[in-house]
Amino acid sequence: MKKIGFLFTLVVLAVCFTNCNSKSDEYIDPRGTDYAGSESCVQCHQVQYNMALQSSHFKATAPAVPGNVLGDFDEDDHTFIYDKNTRLVMEKRNDSLYQVLYKNGKEVEAHCYEIVFGIKHAQTSVYWRDNNTYELPVSFYNSINNWATSPGFPADKPYFDRMVVKDCYSCHASNISSRNVNQSSDQKNFLSMEVEDIIDKKTIVYGIDCERCHGPAKKHVEFHLKNPNVKTANSITSFKTLNRQQKLDACALCHAGNDGMKMKSRFDFKPGNNLSDFYRNTRSVTDTAQFDVHGNQFRLMSQSKCFINSEKMDCITCHNPHENASKNMASYSKICMSCHQGLKHKEQTLKMMPEKLMASNCVECHMPKKSSNAISFQLSNSKQLSNYILRTHKIGIYPANKK
Repeated sequence: MKKIGFLFTLVVLAVCFTNCNSKSDEYIDPRGTDYAGSESCVQCHQVQYNMALQSSHFKATAPAVPGNVLGDFDEDDHTFIYDKNTRLVMEKRNDSLYQVLYKNGKEVEAHCYEIVFGIKHAQTSVYWRDNNTYELPVSFYNSINNWATSPGFPADKPYFDRMVVKDCYSCHASNISSRNVNQSSDQKNFLSMEVEDIIDKKTIVYGIDCERCHGPAKKHVEFHLKNPNVKTANSITSFKTLNRQQKLDACALCHAGNDGMKMKSRFDFKPGNNLSDFYRNTRSVTDTAQFDVHGNQFRLMSQSKCFINSEKMDCITCHNPHENASKNMASYSKICMSCHQGLKHKEQTLKMMPEKLMASNCVECHMPKKSSNAISFQLSNSKQLSNYILRTHKIGIYPANKK
Protein backbone atom coordinates (compact mmCIF):
# COMPACT_ATOMS: atom_id res chain seq x y z
CA MET A 1 0.00 0.00 0.00
CA LYS A 2 2.83 2.35 0.91
CA LYS A 3 4.52 1.49 -2.38
CA ILE A 4 1.36 2.36 -4.35
CA GLY A 5 1.08 5.68 -2.46
CA PHE A 6 4.74 6.46 -3.15
CA LEU A 7 4.35 5.72 -6.86
CA PHE A 8 1.20 7.86 -6.98
CA THR A 9 3.11 10.77 -5.42
CA LEU A 10 5.90 10.42 -8.01
CA VAL A 11 3.36 10.47 -10.84
CA VAL A 12 1.67 13.61 -9.44
CA LEU A 13 5.03 15.38 -9.07
CA ALA A 14 6.05 14.35 -12.57
CA VAL A 15 2.80 15.76 -13.97
CA CYS A 16 3.28 19.01 -12.03
CA PHE A 17 6.86 19.47 -13.22
CA THR A 18 5.86 18.64 -16.77
CA ASN A 19 3.06 21.22 -16.66
CA CYS A 20 5.38 23.87 -15.22
CA ASN A 21 7.99 23.25 -17.88
CA SER A 22 5.36 23.19 -20.59
CA LYS A 23 3.93 26.54 -19.52
CA SER A 24 7.39 28.05 -19.48
CA ASP A 25 8.27 26.57 -22.84
CA GLU A 26 4.96 27.66 -24.37
CA TYR A 27 5.29 31.28 -23.25
CA ILE A 28 5.87 33.57 -26.21
CA ASP A 29 6.65 37.18 -25.46
CA PRO A 30 5.07 39.58 -28.02
CA ARG A 31 8.56 40.96 -28.70
CA GLY A 32 9.90 37.64 -29.97
CA THR A 33 10.91 34.14 -28.96
CA ASP A 34 14.20 35.37 -27.45
CA TYR A 35 12.36 37.24 -24.67
CA ALA A 36 11.43 35.62 -21.35
CA GLY A 37 9.07 38.20 -19.81
CA SER A 38 9.92 40.31 -16.76
CA GLU A 39 8.22 37.91 -14.37
CA SER A 40 11.07 35.48 -14.99
CA CYS A 41 13.54 37.99 -13.50
CA VAL A 42 12.03 37.84 -10.02
CA GLN A 43 13.42 34.32 -9.51
CA CYS A 44 16.96 35.68 -9.13
CA HIS A 45 16.57 39.47 -8.90
CA GLN A 46 13.73 39.87 -6.43
CA VAL A 47 14.99 43.10 -4.80
CA GLN A 48 15.49 44.92 -8.12
CA TYR A 49 12.24 43.55 -9.52
CA ASN A 50 10.18 44.64 -6.50
CA MET A 51 11.65 48.15 -6.68
CA ALA A 52 11.10 48.42 -10.43
CA LEU A 53 7.53 47.16 -10.11
CA GLN A 54 6.64 50.30 -8.12
CA SER A 55 8.55 52.73 -10.34
CA SER A 56 7.17 55.23 -12.84
CA HIS A 57 9.22 53.42 -15.51
CA PHE A 58 7.23 50.23 -14.96
CA LYS A 59 3.99 52.23 -14.79
CA ALA A 60 4.65 54.39 -17.85
CA THR A 61 1.64 52.67 -19.39
CA ALA A 62 -0.86 50.34 -17.76
CA PRO A 63 -4.32 48.89 -18.32
CA ALA A 64 -6.90 51.43 -17.13
CA VAL A 65 -8.30 49.38 -14.27
CA PRO A 66 -9.48 51.48 -11.28
CA GLY A 67 -6.32 50.86 -9.22
CA ASN A 68 -4.14 52.31 -12.00
CA VAL A 69 -6.16 55.44 -12.77
CA LEU A 70 -5.43 58.71 -10.95
CA GLY A 71 -8.15 61.06 -9.76
CA ASP A 72 -11.29 60.80 -7.66
CA PHE A 73 -14.34 59.89 -9.73
CA ASP A 74 -16.77 60.35 -6.82
CA GLU A 75 -16.17 63.93 -5.68
CA ASP A 76 -17.63 67.20 -7.01
CA ASP A 77 -14.45 68.14 -8.92
CA HIS A 78 -14.71 65.32 -11.46
CA THR A 79 -16.46 67.58 -13.97
CA PHE A 80 -14.67 69.67 -16.59
CA ILE A 81 -16.69 72.65 -17.83
CA TYR A 82 -16.12 73.94 -21.37
CA ASP A 83 -19.00 76.41 -21.43
CA LYS A 84 -22.46 76.81 -19.86
CA ASN A 85 -23.86 74.08 -22.11
CA THR A 86 -20.90 71.71 -22.43
CA ARG A 87 -19.25 69.60 -19.77
CA LEU A 88 -17.13 66.47 -19.58
CA VAL A 89 -17.67 64.20 -16.59
CA MET A 90 -15.35 61.49 -15.28
CA GLU A 91 -17.70 58.66 -14.34
CA LYS A 92 -17.64 55.14 -12.95
CA ARG A 93 -19.89 52.73 -14.80
CA ASN A 94 -19.90 49.26 -13.32
CA ASP A 95 -16.20 48.25 -13.25
CA SER A 96 -15.07 50.72 -15.91
CA LEU A 97 -14.17 54.42 -15.96
CA TYR A 98 -15.38 56.85 -18.62
CA GLN A 99 -15.12 60.41 -19.86
CA VAL A 100 -18.68 61.37 -20.78
CA LEU A 101 -19.56 64.45 -22.82
CA TYR A 102 -22.84 66.22 -22.05
CA LYS A 103 -24.51 68.95 -24.12
CA ASN A 104 -27.40 70.80 -22.47
CA GLY A 105 -27.62 68.04 -19.88
CA LYS A 106 -27.87 65.22 -22.46
CA GLU A 107 -25.17 62.61 -23.03
CA VAL A 108 -23.55 63.06 -26.46
CA GLU A 109 -20.75 60.48 -26.34
CA ALA A 110 -18.83 58.40 -23.80
CA HIS A 111 -15.39 56.84 -24.07
CA CYS A 112 -13.89 54.26 -21.76
CA TYR A 113 -10.48 54.60 -20.11
CA GLU A 114 -8.52 51.69 -21.64
CA ILE A 115 -4.82 52.54 -21.29
CA VAL A 116 -3.24 55.10 -18.97
CA PHE A 117 0.04 56.92 -19.69
CA GLY A 118 2.16 58.11 -16.77
CA ILE A 119 1.68 58.25 -13.02
CA LYS A 120 4.38 60.40 -11.39
CA HIS A 121 3.63 63.95 -12.56
CA ALA A 122 0.47 63.51 -14.59
CA GLN A 123 -1.64 60.91 -16.32
CA THR A 124 -3.41 60.92 -19.66
CA SER A 125 -5.60 58.15 -21.03
CA VAL A 126 -6.63 56.62 -24.33
CA TYR A 127 -9.51 54.58 -25.71
CA TRP A 128 -9.59 52.01 -28.52
CA ARG A 129 -11.27 52.63 -31.88
CA ASP A 130 -10.72 50.78 -35.17
CA ASN A 131 -7.48 49.08 -34.05
CA ASN A 132 -5.93 52.34 -32.84
CA THR A 133 -5.88 54.37 -29.65
CA TYR A 134 -7.15 57.93 -29.24
CA GLU A 135 -6.33 60.35 -26.43
CA LEU A 136 -9.04 61.51 -24.07
CA PRO A 137 -9.34 65.32 -23.88
CA VAL A 138 -8.88 65.66 -20.11
CA SER A 139 -5.90 64.45 -18.03
CA PHE A 140 -5.12 64.35 -14.31
CA TYR A 141 -2.22 66.47 -12.96
CA ASN A 142 -0.67 65.63 -9.60
CA SER A 143 0.71 69.15 -9.15
CA ILE A 144 -2.83 70.59 -8.92
CA ASN A 145 -4.51 67.37 -7.76
CA ASN A 146 -7.16 67.91 -10.40
CA TRP A 147 -8.17 67.42 -14.00
CA ALA A 148 -7.19 69.81 -16.77
CA THR A 149 -6.93 69.68 -20.56
CA SER A 150 -4.66 67.00 -21.96
CA PRO A 151 -1.47 68.55 -23.45
CA GLY A 152 -2.32 70.51 -26.58
CA PHE A 153 -6.09 70.10 -26.20
CA PRO A 154 -8.32 73.22 -26.19
CA ALA A 155 -10.35 74.28 -23.15
CA ASP A 156 -13.28 75.59 -25.17
CA LYS A 157 -14.13 72.58 -27.29
CA PRO A 158 -13.79 68.83 -26.54
CA TYR A 159 -12.69 66.41 -29.21
CA PHE A 160 -11.84 62.72 -29.25
CA ASP A 161 -10.00 62.26 -32.55
CA ARG A 162 -6.31 62.64 -31.67
CA MET A 163 -4.67 59.34 -32.53
CA VAL A 164 -1.85 58.17 -30.28
CA VAL A 165 0.68 56.84 -32.77
CA LYS A 166 3.13 54.02 -32.18
CA ASP A 167 6.05 56.38 -31.54
CA CYS A 168 4.24 57.70 -28.45
CA TYR A 169 4.29 54.16 -27.06
CA SER A 170 8.00 53.71 -27.76
CA CYS A 171 8.94 55.56 -24.54
CA HIS A 172 5.93 54.50 -22.50
CA ALA A 173 5.72 50.80 -23.35
CA SER A 174 8.10 47.93 -24.00
CA ASN A 175 6.41 46.77 -27.18
CA ILE A 176 3.61 47.49 -29.60
CA SER A 177 3.16 46.31 -33.16
CA SER A 178 0.67 45.86 -35.97
CA ARG A 179 0.75 42.10 -35.71
CA ASN A 180 1.90 39.35 -33.40
CA VAL A 181 4.53 37.06 -34.90
CA ASN A 182 6.22 33.99 -33.47
CA GLN A 183 9.75 34.86 -34.41
CA SER A 184 12.94 36.20 -32.90
CA SER A 185 13.01 39.95 -32.22
CA ASP A 186 15.73 40.50 -34.84
CA GLN A 187 13.37 39.18 -37.52
CA LYS A 188 10.78 41.90 -36.97
CA ASN A 189 10.49 44.68 -39.52
CA PHE A 190 10.20 48.47 -39.41
CA LEU A 191 6.85 48.31 -41.17
CA SER A 192 5.01 46.41 -38.44
CA MET A 193 6.74 48.27 -35.62
CA GLU A 194 6.36 51.83 -36.91
CA VAL A 195 4.70 52.41 -40.26
CA GLU A 196 1.53 50.31 -40.41
CA ASP A 197 -1.30 52.30 -38.90
CA ILE A 198 -2.79 49.39 -36.95
CA ILE A 199 -2.11 48.15 -33.42
CA ASP A 200 -2.63 44.56 -32.36
CA LYS A 201 -3.71 44.63 -28.70
CA LYS A 202 -1.97 41.32 -28.09
CA THR A 203 1.43 42.84 -28.87
CA ILE A 204 1.38 45.42 -26.05
CA VAL A 205 3.91 45.00 -23.26
CA TYR A 206 2.97 47.68 -20.74
CA GLY A 207 5.48 50.00 -19.11
CA ILE A 208 9.27 49.98 -19.34
CA ASP A 209 10.05 46.50 -18.13
CA CYS A 210 13.29 44.67 -17.32
CA GLU A 211 14.00 43.45 -20.84
CA ARG A 212 13.37 46.86 -22.40
CA CYS A 213 16.57 48.07 -20.72
CA HIS A 214 18.50 44.82 -20.37
CA GLY A 215 17.63 43.16 -23.66
CA PRO A 216 16.12 39.73 -24.44
CA ALA A 217 16.68 37.34 -21.54
CA LYS A 218 15.33 33.93 -22.61
CA LYS A 219 18.77 32.28 -22.94
CA HIS A 220 19.99 34.11 -19.83
CA VAL A 221 17.11 32.77 -17.71
CA GLU A 222 17.42 29.23 -19.04
CA PHE A 223 21.18 29.15 -18.40
CA HIS A 224 21.07 30.45 -14.83
CA LEU A 225 18.15 28.27 -13.78
CA LYS A 226 20.20 25.29 -14.90
CA ASN A 227 23.43 26.70 -13.44
CA PRO A 228 22.43 28.53 -10.23
CA ASN A 229 25.99 28.59 -8.91
CA VAL A 230 27.30 30.64 -11.84
CA LYS A 231 27.27 34.27 -10.69
CA THR A 232 28.65 35.89 -13.85
CA ALA A 233 25.83 37.10 -16.11
CA ASN A 234 25.51 34.79 -19.11
CA SER A 235 23.74 35.45 -22.42
CA ILE A 236 22.74 39.01 -21.57
CA THR A 237 24.36 42.43 -21.78
CA SER A 238 25.67 43.61 -18.42
CA PHE A 239 25.68 47.38 -17.92
CA LYS A 240 29.00 46.97 -16.12
CA THR A 241 30.58 46.04 -19.44
CA LEU A 242 29.22 49.05 -21.34
CA ASN A 243 31.27 52.16 -21.91
CA ARG A 244 30.05 55.59 -20.83
CA GLN A 245 28.43 56.51 -24.14
CA GLN A 246 26.62 53.18 -24.39
CA LYS A 247 25.17 53.69 -20.90
CA LEU A 248 24.12 57.21 -21.81
CA ASP A 249 22.55 56.06 -25.07
CA ALA A 250 20.40 53.52 -23.21
CA CYS A 251 18.82 56.38 -21.22
CA ALA A 252 18.96 58.96 -24.02
CA LEU A 253 16.78 56.67 -26.15
CA CYS A 254 13.79 58.21 -24.34
CA HIS A 255 15.32 61.11 -22.41
CA ALA A 256 16.90 63.09 -25.25
CA GLY A 257 13.97 64.27 -27.33
CA ASN A 258 15.19 62.47 -30.46
CA ASP A 259 13.46 64.78 -32.92
CA GLY A 260 15.82 63.91 -35.76
CA MET A 261 15.22 61.59 -38.70
CA LYS A 262 14.28 58.11 -37.52
CA MET A 263 16.22 55.25 -39.10
CA LYS A 264 15.16 52.38 -36.83
CA SER A 265 12.35 51.77 -34.39
CA ARG A 266 13.11 52.59 -30.75
CA PHE A 267 11.62 49.21 -29.91
CA ASP A 268 14.58 47.58 -31.70
CA PHE A 269 17.15 49.27 -29.44
CA LYS A 270 19.08 46.96 -27.14
CA PRO A 271 21.73 47.84 -24.51
CA GLY A 272 25.08 48.36 -26.19
CA ASN A 273 23.54 49.76 -29.39
CA ASN A 274 24.52 53.22 -30.63
CA LEU A 275 21.71 55.76 -30.56
CA SER A 276 23.18 57.40 -33.66
CA ASP A 277 22.16 54.28 -35.60
CA PHE A 278 18.52 54.99 -34.71
CA TYR A 279 18.27 58.76 -35.05
CA ARG A 280 20.09 61.23 -37.25
CA ASN A 281 19.99 64.38 -35.16
CA THR A 282 19.36 67.65 -36.92
CA ARG A 283 20.48 69.70 -33.92
CA SER A 284 23.79 69.38 -32.13
CA VAL A 285 24.11 69.68 -28.37
CA THR A 286 25.70 73.10 -27.91
CA ASP A 287 25.80 75.76 -25.20
CA THR A 288 23.31 77.88 -27.15
CA ALA A 289 20.77 75.20 -28.12
CA GLN A 290 17.50 75.49 -26.22
CA PHE A 291 15.96 72.21 -25.10
CA ASP A 292 12.67 71.84 -23.27
CA VAL A 293 12.79 70.45 -19.73
CA HIS A 294 10.34 67.73 -20.75
CA GLY A 295 12.00 64.69 -22.33
CA ASN A 296 15.41 66.29 -22.89
CA GLN A 297 17.22 65.37 -19.69
CA PHE A 298 20.27 63.97 -21.47
CA ARG A 299 20.69 66.91 -23.85
CA LEU A 300 20.41 69.39 -20.98
CA MET A 301 22.89 67.45 -18.86
CA SER A 302 25.27 67.34 -21.83
CA GLN A 303 25.43 71.14 -21.78
CA SER A 304 26.56 71.17 -18.13
CA LYS A 305 30.19 71.84 -17.23
CA CYS A 306 29.93 69.07 -14.63
CA PHE A 307 29.25 66.59 -17.40
CA ILE A 308 31.67 68.07 -19.94
CA ASN A 309 34.57 68.07 -17.46
CA SER A 310 33.90 64.56 -16.16
CA GLU A 311 35.06 61.32 -17.75
CA LYS A 312 32.65 59.15 -15.75
CA MET A 313 29.46 61.09 -15.07
CA ASP A 314 26.34 59.50 -16.53
CA CYS A 315 22.66 59.19 -15.61
CA ILE A 316 23.26 56.38 -13.11
CA THR A 317 25.67 58.63 -11.20
CA CYS A 318 22.61 60.30 -9.67
CA HIS A 319 19.72 57.93 -10.40
CA ASN A 320 18.93 54.32 -9.64
CA PRO A 321 17.02 53.26 -12.79
CA HIS A 322 15.15 50.60 -10.81
CA GLU A 323 13.33 53.16 -8.66
CA ASN A 324 11.84 56.62 -8.85
CA ALA A 325 14.03 59.69 -8.51
CA SER A 326 14.61 60.42 -4.83
CA LYS A 327 12.70 63.32 -3.28
CA ASN A 328 15.50 63.75 -0.74
CA MET A 329 17.49 66.72 -2.06
CA ALA A 330 20.30 66.07 0.45
CA SER A 331 21.06 62.73 -1.23
CA TYR A 332 21.84 64.53 -4.49
CA SER A 333 23.90 67.14 -2.67
CA LYS A 334 26.19 64.39 -1.37
CA ILE A 335 26.86 63.39 -4.98
CA CYS A 336 27.55 67.02 -5.91
CA MET A 337 29.87 67.52 -2.95
CA SER A 338 31.89 64.43 -3.86
CA CYS A 339 33.38 66.57 -6.66
CA HIS A 340 32.91 70.06 -5.18
CA GLN A 341 34.45 69.65 -1.75
CA GLY A 342 35.60 72.88 -0.10
CA LEU A 343 33.45 75.03 -2.37
CA LYS A 344 32.84 78.53 -0.96
CA HIS A 345 29.85 80.68 -1.84
CA LYS A 346 29.93 84.48 -2.04
CA GLU A 347 28.44 86.61 0.73
CA GLN A 348 25.58 87.69 -1.51
CA THR A 349 24.55 84.07 -1.97
CA LEU A 350 24.92 83.27 1.74
CA LYS A 351 22.42 86.02 2.53
CA MET A 352 19.78 84.06 0.62
CA MET A 353 20.30 80.81 2.51
CA PRO A 354 22.45 79.68 5.48
CA GLU A 355 25.58 77.78 4.40
CA LYS A 356 24.67 74.59 6.30
CA LEU A 357 21.27 74.46 4.63
CA MET A 358 22.81 75.30 1.27
CA ALA A 359 25.26 72.40 1.53
CA SER A 360 22.37 69.93 1.47
CA ASN A 361 20.35 71.75 -1.17
CA CYS A 362 22.58 72.06 -4.27
CA VAL A 363 19.84 70.97 -6.67
CA GLU A 364 17.37 73.74 -5.80
CA CYS A 365 19.85 76.41 -6.90
CA HIS A 366 21.81 74.67 -9.65
CA MET A 367 19.04 72.57 -11.22
CA PRO A 368 15.96 74.77 -10.65
CA LYS A 369 12.46 73.87 -11.71
CA LYS A 370 11.43 75.44 -15.01
CA SER A 371 8.31 75.69 -17.14
CA SER A 372 7.90 73.35 -20.07
CA ASN A 373 6.97 74.94 -23.37
CA ALA A 374 6.09 71.52 -24.75
CA ILE A 375 3.35 70.74 -22.24
CA SER A 376 0.70 73.23 -21.20
CA PHE A 377 -2.83 72.82 -19.90
CA GLN A 378 -5.96 74.71 -18.85
CA LEU A 379 -8.21 74.20 -15.88
CA SER A 380 -11.96 73.75 -16.12
CA ASN A 381 -13.85 76.88 -17.14
CA SER A 382 -10.60 78.87 -17.35
CA LYS A 383 -8.81 80.78 -20.11
CA GLN A 384 -5.49 80.83 -18.27
CA LEU A 385 -2.78 78.58 -19.74
CA SER A 386 -0.59 76.77 -17.19
CA ASN A 387 2.77 75.17 -17.91
CA TYR A 388 4.10 71.84 -16.75
CA ILE A 389 6.89 72.43 -14.21
CA LEU A 390 9.93 70.12 -14.25
CA ARG A 391 13.45 70.30 -12.87
CA THR A 392 16.06 71.14 -15.48
CA HIS A 393 18.99 68.76 -15.95
CA LYS A 394 21.25 71.56 -17.14
CA ILE A 395 23.47 71.98 -14.10
CA GLY A 396 24.69 75.54 -13.84
CA ILE A 397 24.83 78.87 -12.04
CA TYR A 398 21.55 80.64 -12.70
CA PRO A 399 21.10 84.45 -12.58
CA ALA A 400 19.10 84.52 -9.34
CA ASN A 401 21.56 82.13 -7.70
CA LYS A 402 24.96 83.48 -8.70
CA LYS A 403 27.70 82.92 -6.17
